[in-house]
Amino acid sequence: MRQLIVLNVVGLARRFIGVDTPNIARLAERGGLRPLVTVIPAVTCTVQSTMLTGLPPRGHGIVANGWYFRDLGEVLLWRQSNRLVQGEKVWEAARRRDPRFTCASLFWWYAMHATTDITVTPRPIYLADGRKIPDCWTAPSGLREELTGLFGHFPLFAFWGPATDISSTRWIANATLHLWRTRAPTLTLVYLPHLDYVLQRHGPSSPRVAADLRAVDALCGEIIDEGERKGSNIIVLSEYGVTPVRLPVHINRALRSAGLLAVREEVGREQLDLAASDAFAVADHQIAHIYVRRPELVARIAEMLRGLPGIDRVLDEATKANVGLDHPRSGELVAIAQSDAWFTWYHWLDDARAPDFARTVEIHRKPGYDPVELFIDPALRFKRLSLGWRLAKRALGFRTLMDVIPLDASLVRGSHGRPTDDIENGPVLISSSPSLLPNCAVTAAQVKNLILDHMFEKGASR
Repeated sequence: MRQLIVLNVVGLARRFIGVDTPNIARLAERGGLRPLVTVIPAVTCTVQSTMLTGLPPRGHGIVANGWYFRDLGEVLLWRQSNRLVQGEKVWEAARRRDPRFTCASLFWWYAMHATTDITVTPRPIYLADGRKIPDCWTAPSGLREELTGLFGHFPLFAFWGPATDISSTRWIANATLHLWRTRAPTLTLVYLPHLDYVLQRHGPSSPRVAADLRAVDALCGEIIDEGERKGSNIIVLSEYGVTPVRLPVHINRALRSAGLLAVREEVGREQLDLAASDAFAVADHQIAHIYVRRPELVARIAEMLRGLPGIDRVLDEATKANVGLDHPRSGELVAIAQSDAWFTWYHWLDDARAPDFARTVEIHRKPGYDPVELFIDPALRFKRLSLGWRLAKRALGFRTLMDVIPLDASLVRGSHGRPTDDIENGPVLISSSPSLLPNCAVTAAQVKNLILDHMFEKGASR
């Protein structure tokens, strides 16, 4: 076996590899670079599950970053149990080949209770008084104290939300180097997310992206250098490309206006009543699963959605199979946005009646993905003071609503979920061993076997 490091630099596109990414570019020049053909939906949980199992969504069951759990009557996003992922994972396949094999997974999704040897994943502590304390979950459990002692508590609020910056990705890189030096796993899977959030905030064409490319590349360079010194193989890949967007599509509002979506009033606020709705959408970047309660409504709803501005395609039971989304967790319909559009989760018609958590960072209560959580409401006067005052009250143990997130979806400049129209804007796979790569583009489903090839070096997967 040969050791392998896999760096998942989320949002890295072919167009970005050059002057601002000298370390990644040098690896590509010495090794090999291939375009990566991703899956639909091109979102984190789905793509990672395909890469690690070699299966399409119909095989592993991760049809998006979250879905409607019909037996619970709830939408749940960003679950963490690896038991949700069906199929054999790459580390299980490797362990069958050689029982000496070990794997460390750092921040790849669905990490908890996986059969990896080492796991590090974000896991905040939620206190009864409403506070959320940054923390991580590790296996073995004692590793949490070790990493916290070395690098401080994982900076959760810099990992997602309006305070997101490079520090969370730096923490992951530092933990990677420490584990590489002290545990020497055969396979090290590393998730480096910072670039993804910059691209959603500012768009991939923004001049602001250059500085963040350099910052992420510098961290990659440290890990690449360490791996090369020890003679390991290295793969750098990305899950998807991010495209510029201008048009938010309020799909749940359209379903509500058609009399299909039900809401329930709670203390003057409107909550989405999922089980009572004839149809609702779980929005996830540029795709949306539409769950339809009555089969006789499916065709009419599909026709209605096809006429909604910003929607490119609507997949039904027959056409879902063409993209591998024919799984029981999928909606009866799946909508795919135009390349310059994305789906919001908004269901209210008056911002004053939006749920109280709509203006907060709340990834588990919102029944859809919300990239507007990357912004502080521009309408707030004295933004830093407003945020600081809320944080101070939280620190003193007061229940305080962190209502600093805007409800203006037009702020978002980049999105993903559908494969990019231009290969230059799409994801890539770079290998230190070009002889192990095929002579054409790599599919996300091939990544599992490519990882195995890079450790056992038994020839390329073509």
